Amino acid sequence: MAPGGGILIPTRLPLLLTHEGVLLPGSTVRFTVGSARNMQLVSQRLLKGTSLKSTIIGVLPNSRDPEHDSDDLPALHGIGTAGIAVQVVGSNWPKPHYTLLISGLCRFRVSSLLKERPFVLAEVEQLDKLEQYTTPATEGVSADDGELRELSKKFYQASLQLLGMLDVSIPVVAKFRRLLDSLPRETLPDVVASMIHTSNKEKLQVLDAVSLEERFKKALPMLTRQIDGLKLLQKTRKTSPDNEKRVRERKPLNRIVGNEEDEDEDGDDTTVLERKVRAANMPEAALKVCLKELKRLKKLPQSMPEYALTRNYLDLMVELPWSKSTKDCLDIRAARTLLDNDHYAMDKLKRRVLEYLAVRQLKTSLKGPILCFVGPPGVGKTSVGRSIARTLGREFHRIALGGVCDQSDIRGHRRTYVGSMPGRIINGLKTVGVNNPVFLLDEVDKLGKSLQGDPAAALLEVLDPEQNHSFTDHYLNVAFDLSQVLFIATANTTATIPPALLDRMEVLQVPGYTQEEKVEIAHRHLIPNQLEQHGLTPQQLLIPQDTTQDIISRHTREAGVRSLERKIGAVCRAVAVKVAEGHPSIKTDTLIPAGPVELEPEGTSSIHETVLLNKVIPPEMPIVIDHIALKDILGPPLFEMEVSERFTLPGVALGLAWTPLGGEIMFVEASRMEGEGQLTLTGQLGDVMKESAHLAISWLRANAKTYQLTNSEFTSPDPLEGTDIHLHFPAGAVTKDGPSAGITIVACLASLFSGRLVRSDVAMTGEITLRGLVLPVGGIKDKVLAAYRAGVKCVILPKRNEKDLEELPANIRANLDFVTAGNLDEVLNAAFDGGFQRTAGPPAAPQLTSKL
Repeated sequence: MAPGGGILIPTRLPLLLTHEGVLLPGSTVRFTVGSARNMQLVSQRLLKGTSLKSTIIGVLPNSRDPEHDSDDLPALHGIGTAGIAVQVVGSNWPKPHYTLLISGLCRFRVSSLLKERPFVLAEVEQLDKLEQYTTPATEGVSADDGELRELSKKFYQASLQLLGMLDVSIPVVAKFRRLLDSLPRETLPDVVASMIHTSNKEKLQVLDAVSLEERFKKALPMLTRQIDGLKLLQKTRKTSPDNEKRVRERKPLNRIVGNEEDEDEDGDDTTVLERKVRAANMPEAALKVCLKELKRLKKLPQSMPEYALTRNYLDLMVELPWSKSTKDCLDIRAARTLLDNDHYAMDKLKRRVLEYLAVRQLKTSLKGPILCFVGPPGVGKTSVGRSIARTLGREFHRIALGGVCDQSDIRGHRRTYVGSMPGRIINGLKTVGVNNPVFLLDEVDKLGKSLQGDPAAALLEVLDPEQNHSFTDHYLNVAFDLSQVLFIATANTTATIPPALLDRMEVLQVPGYTQEEKVEIAHRHLIPNQLEQHGLTPQQLLIPQDTTQDIISRHTREAGVRSLERKIGAVCRAVAVKVAEGHPSIKTDTLIPAGPVELEPEGTSSIHETVLLNKVIPPEMPIVIDHIALKDILGPPLFEMEVSERFTLPGVALGLAWTPLGGEIMFVEASRMEGEGQLTLTGQLGDVMKESAHLAISWLRANAKTYQLTNSEFTSPDPLEGTDIHLHFPAGAVTKDGPSAGITIVACLASLFSGRLVRSDVAMTGEITLRGLVLPVGGIKDKVLAAYRAGVKCVILPKRNEKDLEELPANIRANLDFVTAGNLDEVLNAAFDGGFQRTAGPPAAPQLTSKL
């Protein structure tokens, strides 16, 4: 106890250095601490202490932000406030920090520093007596000091005047009224200065006023200014009672706890945010949710994690394009010209875009179509989507779905989770800023599935025209209209797309390019693009069409043009080196100058002599790449036309296969040896191909006598008696499956059993039945293009696939012979030179005619 009967604070106090506010005696303030020294004070003193004394700390205003804490202690303010820590709350979001609720007790002066680490500990001198904050109001100020008594009376009357101008139903105003009735008048400067709207600098002046008279003189102008401001506000604003109530609530007083300046700024921010919410022109349901969250935001202190979460949610709702859209460019002629300039071929895709534009001209409220481009890699599915957006004059956004295995990537996370965020659809709309963009859902066939849900199932709502007008993201939790978005999905195959999702999309096949189309694409787009990327000009490098055809046929084998573009880039890099060096070091017969070549007159030095003399002579421009130069740059050809070379023995046939990368040719080889009639299959075959092989063997054994396929060694009608058959599909490291190899296996085994060679210029594809019928298969265009690239002259197809030939380019149909077969007898006759002889079969059944 103090000699005068007051309570003494400890003479040694740990100091909390704060930069965000000023604690005055008699007030309660919430501080957020995150610096090293302050964190150590909380953890070692407040959290480990067990007595009331351990909760008393000194709060000292700091001129430097403690977040930029360093080893050197900054210059400390001379006077601080001793306070008791009423509440301590820790949090790890967004970074580790503590929030302290501290009630001010009295002033102190720092006498000396005892230590600086791990927290500041100082010897202090108490300046105020704590008993003055507990003395009844009737004791008041001593009557001996007339001036001080007069100041106290003026201050009390001004406080009553301010209270009369405020709405007592507001909690902070009601508390102000209770304090006026209960506290002694000499404590009013500190309490009132902490409650009215004042700056930290003004609070610091009140804190530094040690004498009571000076304290009244510092605080009275602040109180008078607040009263004058309210009077002026009431005169200039003729507001309704509700608006006046809001003004009274917001302007004169802030909440008791917290930093007044920050809270005033927060009030301004929420006001601006409310105006943005109302100006966003969002639907009624979304506006109702936003206003409810905004009302909740106003009640939250900024130090709470929920404040940042709610603020981020409202910012997102404001930024979403609820009613912002771009105007479509509906000029069909201009659109056709733009599409033709950007892409060669792709007639089906261009026609579909022009159809959409034509319908949009006739009907303005058309829902956005949902297209799916299916084709091998490198054929331009993604780039044509970008061109469609440019044609329509819309914003473009690409969403890569390859490997996505969490439905939250599509629908977003619920806001109850830490780190929640909206899905990619809503984020994309926020990025483009309009509600009718072109969304490209890339690699939709490579979606995964995990314990976090099935993203393909989440896409069902996005890609359903009957549902996406009210798409609900888990983060937003309100409906958003996606009906005006043009969705374009890309895939390499439809086999891995769930049927329910595939049913919602309009599938457009994008087959591979023919060699002629690749040559045209190379000279229209690829070569100019690579020249620009490598700093070359057409006056420096010239690649003739013959060279381009050589690159396509002998150095690449693909459905698209990606490898072709890389090869052209390699040529450009090689030429760029020679141009940069300034002299031709490639063989003189590989870099041929364009134009006539003049012979050197006698007496002049040759190029080789010039090089020996170390004279730099730049190469003739443009540098023309011929076949020899191409070999020097790209190396030996990677692919050779080996089809005819493989047909040197019986038991070899050429089939056609479809892969997600395009069509491919596939050899089938068979051999026989002495054994017990077993069939061996190799080449990583799937169950369907194994069944096709067994079907082929069964059909040949059943028709062995018809086609004279007897086993001459055993004079047996069964070609398998005493013989084992080994059927092999080369490229054993590649898994193969599907029914398309049925007629190829029959032709291969028929060649083996008959000892005759299958035509080397024939490729075939088709499924078989046990009765010898040929059934249709898919991927005809890709398979025919693969046969054309391999130099095949004749293709055998199922008769029911004849309609698919109309999709082939005219030059392909003109250069290839097509045989459409309905049964295996027609296949064998077309696969062997001179046909495949058979004995006279049973007489045909008589034709029955109706008597009706």
